[in-house]
Amino acid sequence: MVAALVVPLLVGLLAVAAGPAPASAARAFFVFGDSLVDNGNNNYLITTARADAPPYGIDYPTHQATGRFSNGLNIPDIISEHLGAEPALPYLSPELRGDKLLVGANFASAGVGILNDTGVQFVNIIRIGDQLQYFREYQRKLRALVGEEQAKRTVNGALVLITLGGNDFVNNYYLVPMSVRSRQYAIQDYVPFIISEYRKILSAVRAGGAARDRDGDGAAGVRRRGECAAELTRAVDLYNPQLVNMVRGLNRAIGADVFVTANTNRMNFDYISNPQNYGFTNVQVACCGQGPYNGIGLCTAASNVCDDREAFAFWDAFHPTEKANHIVVGQFMHGSTEYMHPMNLSTILAVDNEERHL
Repeated sequence: MVAALVVPLLVGLLAVAAGPAPASAARAFFVFGDSLVDNGNNNYLITTARADAPPYGIDYPTHQATGRFSNGLNIPDIISEHLGAEPALPYLSPELRGDKLLVGANFASAGVGILNDTGVQFVNIIRIGDQLQYFREYQRKLRALVGEEQAKRTVNGALVLITLGGNDFVNNYYLVPMSVRSRQYAIQDYVPFIISEYRKILSAVRAGGAARDRDGDGAAGVRRRGECAAELTRAVDLYNPQLVNMVRGLNRAIGADVFVTANTNRMNFDYISNPQNYGFTNVQVACCGQGPYNGIGLCTAASNVCDDREAFAFWDAFHPTEKANHIVVGQFMHGSTEYMHPMNLSTILAVDNEERHL
């Protein structure tokens, strides 16, 4: 990962499946993406992109490192709380069997991006194509458990969260000076390229059974030594509107608002610009890390760790604290159209519940 960066990479898609959840069961939850939403898959891999040792997990209910890149709960955990459901287990967890399959599954893997060459320095990670393959494998297991029809209803009624894109800048294009991708593309050409690849991924998720996905436009809020990194900020400014336009075009092609964009850049900007309104006293320095602004590398046993995690917006040089995650998910659930387009998650779920009882 890039040294001296504090990167709340909230780049992703929030999705809800096409049909209402089965009347007799809670809504399943599927998660795809990167370290913002990985809840332990990388624990089972030989990779440097890991969060399975303290101080990660210091504020998790068990006070143990679980593979979440957070001091406590991450975004999928908090969404599950809002749904009144238990968190979906990592797909690679041996505990994901039997009735646990009905809860859903988390396929995310820290370090991945839209492109297969993103995150190559982490060696063994679950690239997005492999995550989609695991999703198909999951559905075979579910059909064996509950039968074809119930499995189809479970998947088609599920909530889907996808977070991708940030690593394609930080751990690919801008990873090193004169990277392969930066020599291949000017940034104004690279962004349309990864947007077009992202569209293919969304279409594949939909084709895989998650029939109505609602996606969120993610923006990378990027800071170097406490200041916005100009080149990354420019990339974000190019990326976000093109992502929104791509999603709207995909919805038009489908003929329904299948994907919903979430303006996570604006969500981050709110608490960074007005930290006192959110109870933060420090949005410049990571809680855990080393070097200037605790902005070098990941959090380790040798790192500086702040005493009051509630006062910090950033846990390590790349990930928000649990408190910041709560703020973001609150906007997912209840945010206005300034944050969620065309509607927030609570509205989506209410509409689906109405359909469920017709």
